[in-house]
Amino acid sequence: MSRQIRILGAVILVAYAALFVKLNQVQVFQAGAYNARPDNTRSLQRDFNQPRGAIVTADGEVAARSEERRDALRYQRVYPEKELLGQVTGYFSFTLGSTGVERTYNDQLSGRTPALELRQLKGLFSDVSSEGNVVLTVRKDVQQVARDQLEERPGSVVALDPRTGAILALYSNPAIDPNLLSNNDTEQAAKAKRFLDAVPGKPLLVRSYQERYFPGSTFKVVTATGGLTSGTVTTAAPDYPVVTSYTPPLTTRAISNFGGAPCGGTLLVILARSCNSSFAQMAVEQLGPDPMIGAAESAGFNDVPPIDLPSAAESVYPTDFGSVVRRPEGQAPVYEDSPKLAQTAIGQNDVRSTPLQMALVAAGVANGGRIMTPHVMGEVQARDGEVVQRYEPTTWKESMSADVARTMRTAMVGVVQDGTAKVMAIPGVEVGAKTGTAQLGTQPPRSHGWMIAFGGPPGEPSRVAVAVLVENLDGASEATGGSVAGPVARAVLEAALAVTS
Repeated sequence: MSRQIRILGAVILVAYAALFVKLNQVQVFQAGAYNARPDNTRSLQRDFNQPRGAIVTADGEVAARSEERRDALRYQRVYPEKELLGQVTGYFSFTLGSTGVERTYNDQLSGRTPALELRQLKGLFSDVSSEGNVVLTVRKDVQQVARDQLEERPGSVVALDPRTGAILALYSNPAIDPNLLSNNDTEQAAKAKRFLDAVPGKPLLVRSYQERYFPGSTFKVVTATGGLTSGTVTTAAPDYPVVTSYTPPLTTRAISNFGGAPCGGTLLVILARSCNSSFAQMAVEQLGPDPMIGAAESAGFNDVPPIDLPSAAESVYPTDFGSVVRRPEGQAPVYEDSPKLAQTAIGQNDVRSTPLQMALVAAGVANGGRIMTPHVMGEVQARDGEVVQRYEPTTWKESMSADVARTMRTAMVGVVQDGTAKVMAIPGVEVGAKTGTAQLGTQPPRSHGWMIAFGGPPGEPSRVAVAVLVENLDGASEATGGSVAGPVARAVLEAALAVTS
């Protein structure tokens, strides 16, 4: 009998052990997989049947909140500012999932972070919920200026504080109303999604940080940085010849200045006048591939910016220019793809950038060479207003030395004072800028108009950096970026400077 009892006891112990292992496997190791299954609606039902925190702009406007409903789902997400802030908030849908801040900060909004759950435990015997409110760095008033200035034109605006990486405005056109997709009527939400997916121009894509474009002449800031960093270029030399075009080695195809105008000189002059010929020559004869690649990657190209929004696009700079074919005395070696290298120096060929990335290029110059991690979350507050999480600024890239940054700052200020970006001059503000016109190579001529800039009180660190892109414009001249994107950038810069300190 005792032998049978021992066997039975052993069987029970094995069964308990197997049950213990299985429970840990399901509840711990496979929990994420089960929660992510499309047919598992329990977590979704939980999220839509309990309170969810609000998303609030830096200037106190509610960008997203939950409203109580009397149907199968107790709450529905509502976006009072509609398309104005929808690209930042994203949407929160029972059937379509979530995007934007709703996705990145889901745990904070639903009250599932340790700090928020601890507060709920303290109020265990009272009616206390744990949801948190996300307070953005984005301001509604600056965002509205960005939207109004773009008008109906396709394009993007990014404004940020170069000292911290805090994003003050992030807007692109076209934009969509997230209320269409957060509708608890699953049939209506799905219908809206199918319609938006079919609309030309990809309105669900947030162009400001998810789409890439030729950066055109704004990329000359990166090329100039590479020249200064390598030591082969200073403000005094080389003194590039005043010519109408430059023909790189191994090709007969010349790179012309806009309108065939003669252009040349030392660094500050060629940046102010945006000389294609000089920057192409700089990349081929002074730098070569490695310094160009180094300058681009130090600025953030070929890496995904760690912005706290989902699906950010990586800006790209090519890294393969072939083998060395000859070594001219006193110049950089000539590579198989030196013609391509010359074109990349002026932001064409295989160079692609998001507007966010070009705003970070300007921010690096403005902030002494340090590019701070871009972010839209300022802090998370509990229901009673207590701050339970605050964003701590961090450096993402060291784009250049402090000495090079000082030179580039002087150069970009010169573009405003006596160059292609005079439209950016603001009384009482030190502004540095660079225009850009990215040719699209179509007939009739079309182009993207760019402006990147930074600004702040004279003698103080710059408080705002901005990038503006206006897409697919008629014509292609060096004036395009300044005349079209410039007024937008200036208005946004003025609005942002009015609220920063």
